[in-house]
Formats: sequence, C-alpha cells, structure tokens
Amino acid sequence: MKPSIRRHRDKIATPAHIRRFLLGFALALTAAIPSVEAQTPPPILVAYAGQNETVGPMWVGIEKGTFRKYGLDVRLVQLRNGALSMATLSSGQVQYNYGSPGNALSAAVGGMKIQCVASPVQKIPRELLARKEIRTIEDLRGKTFGVQSIGGGFWLQTMIALDQLGIDPEKYDLKMRILGDTATVTQALGSGGVDATVIPYSFSEAAKRAGANVLADIGKLNFPYQGTTLCFFRDSPASSPDQVSRLLKGMVDAVVMIHDPTAKPEIVEILRKAFRFPKPEDAEASYKVLSIMATVDIMPDPAAWKIVQRIVGKINPKVAQVDLNLLMNPVFVRNLEESGFLPAARKKIR
Repeated sequence: MKPSIRRHRDKIATPAHIRRFLLGFALALTAAIPSVEAQTPPPILVAYAGQNETVGPMWVGIEKGTFRKYGLDVRLVQLRNGALSMATLSSGQVQYNYGSPGNALSAAVGGMKIQCVASPVQKIPRELLARKEIRTIEDLRGKTFGVQSIGGGFWLQTMIALDQLGIDPEKYDLKMRILGDTATVTQALGSGGVDATVIPYSFSEAAKRAGANVLADIGKLNFPYQGTTLCFFRDSPASSPDQVSRLLKGMVDAVVMIHDPTAKPEIVEILRKAFRFPKPEDAEASYKVLSIMATVDIMPDPAAWKIVQRIVGKINPKVAQVDLNLLMNPVFVRNLEESGFLPAARKKIR
C-alpha cells in the first residue's frame, strides 16, 4: 500500500492580509492609548457685546488660566451689540451669553427660556460727560447722548445713571444716538457728534483732556446694581450644574486676582491690550474701573433686576410681565456659598 501523501499549501501574505493586519493593529493601539482629543475639553463659547471693563473678569480668567484650572477651555465671541449676542445664543452657536440684564429680559419676552445665574459687576464707575459748552444738568435739555445700542448694556447704564440723577429723558427731550462701542462714542463726543455720554473712568480721562465737562460721577451714587450677567438656555447641556459651577469658580478666581495688588501689572497689561490704549495712564484708569466694579458677591439681586426691569419696560412694556423668579436662578451661587468656596474667596480679597 502506498502511503498517503498530504498536500500542503504555503500561506502567502497578500496585500489584503497586510491591510487587515495593520487595521487591527491600529485599532488595538487606539484602544490601548488614551486619545488626545478625549483629554482636550471642547471649547466653551461665551458671547458678549460691550467692549468695556465689565468683560474684565472673563478676559482675566482666560488670560491667567483660572478657567483652565477647572478644566474649561473658555473662549469669547464678540458681537456688535447685545441683541446679536443673545441671537447667537438662541441659534446655538454659543453655550453662554455674558451680557446686559436688559437684553436677558427682552430675550425672555421673546420666548427664550434662559436662566441668568451670576453677575461679577456691582457698580457703574462712569462719569456723565458733556461738551465743554454744556456746564450743568439743566443745559442737557434737548441734547443728544451717544450709546452703543438701544436696550444694551451701554444704553442701560446710561438710563440708570439718568434715573438716579433724577433726569427724565422724555421731560428733558433727550435723544439717543446709536454709534458703536465705548471708544467710538468717546470720539464722537470730542468731535461734536454727540452732546453728552456716560462712559467709564478709563475713557473719560481722554475726553476730559480734550475739554469735556464732568456733570456727574455715577460711581459715587449708591443704589442696587448688577451689570453683565451670565445666562444660558434651561435644560441645555450648558445648564449642567457641574459645568456651571466650574465656570463660576473660574470667574470668581479671576475677580480675586483682579483685587490682588501683586497681580496689578498683569491685569493692567491685559486691559491695555484689550482696549489698545495709547497712554499708560489710560490703562491705569481702566484698572481702577475694573477694581471698583468687580465683585465675588455674584448672587442675582432681585432689587437690582427690578430697576432694570422698570427702565427697559419703558421701551418694551412686555418686559414688566417677566417673572424674575423664573429668569434668575440663585441655586448655583448658593451652592458655592454653602460649600465654602465664596467665603474663602472673600477672605482672599479682604
């Protein structure tokens, strides 16, 4: 009997075999090594409009890494005015809006289901300035004020200032001229494009050097006020308690740094770059403004919001119907109080 013969085929590595091997190896490697993208947090986009010191806590937080400290990559998106800033939030292009309470109230009237949780701004360190020919409050009758937009933060601070000075815009026949940001309004005052305006100390210094008269120092007036506020859509990913808490912690840490004398040179330089001030004294004045207005007492204040509601209600009567209890949410800040985070921050400032 002839022995049986087994025939063997040699397995040859074809290009297809090689491709399958490399693909499997790559998948295994990917599973074994943490992804770089997984370690990098997605950017947190925050819309804002006013180019003034109210944005200081956000600028400082981004530049000095107080947001990164809590694992957030915060980036600012500047819009031309507050209405566009809110519209950008509405469209989903950003997660948060850092803007005027007036715009938040108007957005709520328009059907936006937003919540506003904190404001690191509690003063209006601005001056009411007028052309050199205008020397008294009474001389303002029939004159034109420069603002950035109707309903925005610049306009709101102007209207609150007039309100606290006892000036009724209708009785005084005041006109509001929409021009642009603070620098543009300041230039218009110097060129005669407007008769008066309410601008921060940092910009009023240049206007005074050009001959403008100071009719009132709004920073010395005592009244409840909250300026720029952080808002987001209810029931959206941006409303995550953990993320909001980390965002507020980064903001508070930035405010603490603003009040730290040893950090002053760095803060002044951040402001100088943001505003492109030509003179060092203007950046120093900007720092003064920021240090006066910035606060760690960021809890939404109903008394301050009611003033805003009354003033904005004059141009939009439906604003008076907004339930502030639904718009303001104090829970996030209250949690920071109860956890001891905010009390500790206050101790660092005092």
